[in-house]
Amino acid sequence: MDVSSANCAGCGRAMVITRLECGRCGIAMEGEFEVASLGRLSAEDQVFVHAFLRHHGSIKKMEKVFGISYPTVKNRLNAITTRLDEKLEGPSPNSRILERLACGELTVQEAVEKLS
Repeated sequence: MDVSSANCAGCGRAMVITRLECGRCGIAMEGEFEVASLGRLSAEDQVFVHAFLRHHGSIKKMEKVFGISYPTVKNRLNAITTRLDEKLEGPSPNSRILERLACGELTVQEAVEKLS
């Protein structure tokens, strides 16, 4: 299951990530964590965007890789861009705290206190 874009089976609303855990040392943080807009795309769209970037934006190469026509590549890219634009939001205050934690500027305890 693609948890970044999973919807609730009961009500159909988007589910949120509420726990992050280090598989190595077991440290965990709980709260509501955002998923980047690219992560909210379907798995198929993520693969398409990845391939597009990997081939340096070459639509000709995308035609060959996916076996589709130039207009189909353009239409798919336009549809993905529309979905990304719908979800475009500024970063939350929590994003900066998590970035600082990842860079070692904050301890886990400091990050937890700031997120509370």
